[in-house]
Amino acid sequence: MRFFLLPLLLIFCFVDIHAQQRPRELGIKIGVLPTGTHNAITDVAGVKVGQVTLVQGADVRTGVTAILPQEGNLFQQKVPAAIYIGNGFGKLAGYTQVEELGTLETPVVLTNTLNVPTATDALIDWTLSQGGNQQVRSVNPVVGETNDGYLNDIRGRHVRKEHVLEALQKAQGGAVAEGNVGAGTGTVCFGWKGGIGTSSRKLPAKLGGYTVGVLVQTNFGGVLQIDGVPIGEELGKYSFKESLDKSSDGSCMMVVATDAPLDARNLKRLAKRVFMGLARTGGIASNGSGDYVIAFSTAYRIPHDTNQPTAPVTLLHNDYMSPLFLAAIEATEEAIVNSLFMAETMTGTQGHTVEALPKQKVLELMKQYGR
Repeated sequence: MRFFLLPLLLIFCFVDIHAQQRPRELGIKIGVLPTGTHNAITDVAGVKVGQVTLVQGADVRTGVTAILPQEGNLFQQKVPAAIYIGNGFGKLAGYTQVEELGTLETPVVLTNTLNVPTATDALIDWTLSQGGNQQVRSVNPVVGETNDGYLNDIRGRHVRKEHVLEALQKAQGGAVAEGNVGAGTGTVCFGWKGGIGTSSRKLPAKLGGYTVGVLVQTNFGGVLQIDGVPIGEELGKYSFKESLDKSSDGSCMMVVATDAPLDARNLKRLAKRVFMGLARTGGIASNGSGDYVIAFSTAYRIPHDTNQPTAPVTLLHNDYMSPLFLAAIEATEEAIVNSLFMAETMTGTQGHTVEALPKQKVLELMKQYGR
């Protein structure tokens, strides 16, 4: 009896008691603004997220994440939107029409680099199948990507149209799965396992009471910082530590939603601040990193067809934007950190293994720095 007890106790001692816990659950509070109920992009009323995760055999480590801005027919009742390009080494589909017209007419889908055409095809099918779209002859699908080719057999293009349609169909509000899920299944961030992360901020009533939510697909490098603590430097794991290499290459897709009444111009201003949240984590937008922000508002709709030459819309004044800027920065920073904390060690194609962030060591460092 005693012979078996000691090994069992030793095994128990090495179990990571912090696995699958978000930073806030472990006492790390990023920023000064309060979060929404779920601390997720879905705290913006009407926004839904659906994900399909593909982990098959030794080589397939990829998936799909879909963000739906609203219920109903998005093509017929569009939402105002903007896209900000931090670094354009990427394959984002649908950018030019959003830039020109300032509207989003399909859900946003995130996947891997070589499956962007598949996802756009699925979004077209999804849109054409919506009731009321029988006469539609043009669709602008918006699809973002990061390259998960280190852990995933990306050349196999394992994401199929049915996977994208499933993610769209499964979309729901409430809590959002993070880490090795959906489009973040095979991603790498700061040399550790990255993934999907999300966060939100709820402004006090005196600042408008608006909600800002962010969802990220993290697959980039730099020198990791968490709430100002130089984690990457302390742990000796960061880009260019030993030589100038390509370890910082990758991408980060960032989607920001808000219920504040903003037009495309102020949504682009908001999107620019999202990139500042990326910088606060130590991301450097390296040469090979495609870093994009897609921002939209759910506050009002823009009809596809109308016989009215003008549209009366109440918009937030420029002077009242600053609290939203802060909310977007904080939510982005926390979403990226959430993606790292919720990710787990993964082995993928060609036997490549990416370790999860060593959370116990991170917590010890945070305490040392008074965080």
